[in-house]
Amino acid sequence: MLDVILQVFYLMLPAYFANMAPVIVKGSFKSLKIPLDFNKKINKKPILGENKTFRGLIFGVLFAVIIAYLQFLLYNNNILADIAIIDYSNWLLIGFLLGFGAIFGDLVESYVKRRMNYEPGRSFVPFDQIDFVIGALIFVYPLVILSLDKIVVMLFLSFILHIIVNHIAFYMNIRREKW
Repeated sequence: MLDVILQVFYLMLPAYFANMAPVIVKGSFKSLKIPLDFNKKINKKPILGENKTFRGLIFGVLFAVIIAYLQFLLYNNNILADIAIIDYSNWLLIGFLLGFGAIFGDLVESYVKRRMNYEPGRSFVPFDQIDFVIGALIFVYPLVILSLDKIVVMLFLSFILHIIVNHIAFYMNIRREKW
């Protein structure tokens, strides 16, 4: 079981970093803080909200691509290759798909939250914790087909890690919400 946990954790590292990127770069690159929905509304409700920006999208994908490249370097040097589920030779595509998929999953969840009148930052368990994982899995599916047990472990692990990391970030004053 520990092998499966390590394998899915390692596979999802680009998506995890993509999901954290918007928070990490939040105070930087102000010129990219343009809402993805351009502040447009549907039925007087924001489509995504002002917190979903081009900065988050760009850096989410960029962080994922960088992590996938590092995984490729490790894989090529037979470091951590025993926990790699995939061959990282196509690191650019893997990083892009996991990163874009993670951000896309978060955007879909934000869209749903806005339709349901949830305020930005309000808890939406369990979707706050796994939206990016589902998005990443859908986008990377053409390259990586996982067994159901690995998907379940990935979702559970990501759920727990998301809560832990966000609580740490909250208590370090990096995030305003614990989730």
